Amino acid sequence: MRSARAGLTLFIAALALVAGIATAQTNLPLNDLKLRADAGDNSATRQLAEAYYLGKDVEQNFKVAAQWYEKLAKQGDVRAQTSLGLMYARGYGVAKNMPLALKWLNLAAIQRDPGAQYSLSTLYFVGDGIPQNFAESARLRKEAAVRGHVQAQADLGRMYSEGKGVDRDLRQAYYWLAVAGQQGDDTAPEDLKRITPAMSSEQIKEAETQAREWMAKAKKVWK
Repeated sequence: MRSARAGLTLFIAALALVAGIATAQTNLPLNDLKLRADAGDNSATRQLAEAYYLGKDVEQNFKVAAQWYEKLAKQGDVRAQTSLGLMYARGYGVAKNMPLALKWLNLAAIQRDPGAQYSLSTLYFVGDGIPQNFAESARLRKEAAVRGHVQAQADLGRMYSEGKGVDRDLRQAYYWLAVAGQQGDDTAPEDLKRITPAMSSEQIKEAETQAREWMAKAKKVWK
């Protein structure tokens, strides 16, 4: 398992992609976006928040980004709740505040946002702001994994391979690592090579079949 604390900052950046932070498309001039956001246009509000977060067509300003994300989050926008929770968890544009981070991430996770579920799973894994709990981390990672979160799939596979938070199950480990690898996770192939020698050919065959079936179903949904 990769060092969780060493990779936590990278994880937060990666989760920004899932949460929608890194998808800014400011097709309108900044002043027009502000006018529309002030008038309650949620799409403009999100574009504005993302523009300030990324520094796209405007000077990067996490504080302003957080303000716009909070406006959306309070209106029930799940992606904004995840983004705001992540910013409170790392102190981006706001004072680091784990109770608020957990409030927003839990709210989004309850609504089945995979980014929030994975974020919480990582906080539980490292014990950042909450007691370390591998079982809860695994539960949340599985919920995110079944919804297509690639990093959750890879990390869940590693937890199964080590029996961390779950009973050790190499077939399940192979399955989730294979699914993650087919979706581009660059560390999954090495993890598969590591566990394969301890598996029977039948176990590998079953896991590969299960992974192919998962991908076939997922592709139908993505179309």
